[in-house]
Amino acid sequence: MTEQELEKAKHPIGLFVKPDKITKEIMKDYISSISTLPDRLRKATAHLTNEQLDTSYRPGGWTIRQLVHHLGEAHMNGFSRLKFALTEENPTIKPYDENKWAEVVDTKTMPIKPSLQLIEGLHSRWTVILNSLTEIDFAKCYFHPEHGKLIRLDEVTGEYAWHCDHHLAQITELKKRKQWD
Repeated sequence: MTEQELEKAKHPIGLFVKPDKITKEIMKDYISSISTLPDRLRKATAHLTNEQLDTSYRPGGWTIRQLVHHLGEAHMNGFSRLKFALTEENPTIKPYDENKWAEVVDTKTMPIKPSLQLIEGLHSRWTVILNSLTEIDFAKCYFHPEHGKLIRLDEVTGEYAWHCDHHLAQITELKKRKQWD
């Protein structure tokens, strides 16, 4: 792969770009990405063999299996952070090393069905909460010690919506390159 092809494989939809102002329409789009991920992910992985699931989406990248498990793990953390921010005053969240998590035996070897089920239930609950929040709620924050700053819930909702689409695109673009459809 050329450097340009590698970057396209790594970030098929580009990097997250925070809008100047998060409007109700933008938030509606964010929530839609989060709420529809389970179905889109299930369809994208439905007929993949174990060999395909164990294929890296780019040289040096995670396998499809690791991506699916990562989505469940990262979104569990995101959901918990949301709940902490809604129930505490600017709580400090606990960072984690996602690359080390991706190397744990369950992430590398387990079938993806449990993570697909987890994502389905988690995103269902996440969507209910997000749809209930007011502008005041979305302005609530948590403190991210790695970034050294408060993170607003409306901004992080956008980042998680992008995260859904980003990893799904890594899977679907690999399938196109390999002509698995």
